[in-house]
Amino acid sequence: MQLLPFTVGTVMTNCYMIFNEKTKEAALIDPGDQAAYLLGQCRKRSLTLKAILLTHGHFDHILAVPALQQETHAPAYAARAERALLADPEANLSGSWQRRPLSLTPDILLEDGETFTLLGSQIQMILTPGHTAGSSCYYLPEEKWLFSGDTLFCESYGRTDLPTSQPLEIGRSIREKLLILPEETTVYPGHNETSTIRHEKQYNPAAL
Repeated sequence: MQLLPFTVGTVMTNCYMIFNEKTKEAALIDPGDQAAYLLGQCRKRSLTLKAILLTHGHFDHILAVPALQQETHAPAYAARAERALLADPEANLSGSWQRRPLSLTPDILLEDGETFTLLGSQIQMILTPGHTAGSSCYYLPEEKWLFSGDTLFCESYGRTDLPTSQPLEIGRSIREKLLILPEETTVYPGHNETSTIRHEKQYNPAAL
């Protein structure tokens, strides 16, 4: 499995492309904007987009989804607990913050801990409420990759003053669900630089 990071949108969201070099199949994680650019990156590498994985429903992680789906028909995955926020332009901030109101209905709704196969690899969805009620992370055990959205940042974590945020839950999610992963796991967050579980166990304020 290969990985390419892209920074998109007005608030510099990390969007990740993962792809299987042999099958030329790809998935995008949190395509927050610039659909044409992301599609161009797929075409440049002769990749077929097979899935869109959403860590949560805020506008800066979802705005490119409709255009990507119109072009590729790739299904969008999200936690079942995030369904209501994704559908509500006020709650997902696409209407109030971006003035690009978007109501999004995921094609595949996942439960906490659910594992599925994509691009020839096993992927587990870990529900991590706090930043939003349905915030989730995607863990690839074989690659030791964790896509943590806005739950876990390098030496920080996501805001908890937005619709459906749960301030008391985000620390519990990080400590009980993420920091128990293998220490060598690479953390790919929704914003800023990458990290590792080992580093976050030592330096993240939620771990202290």
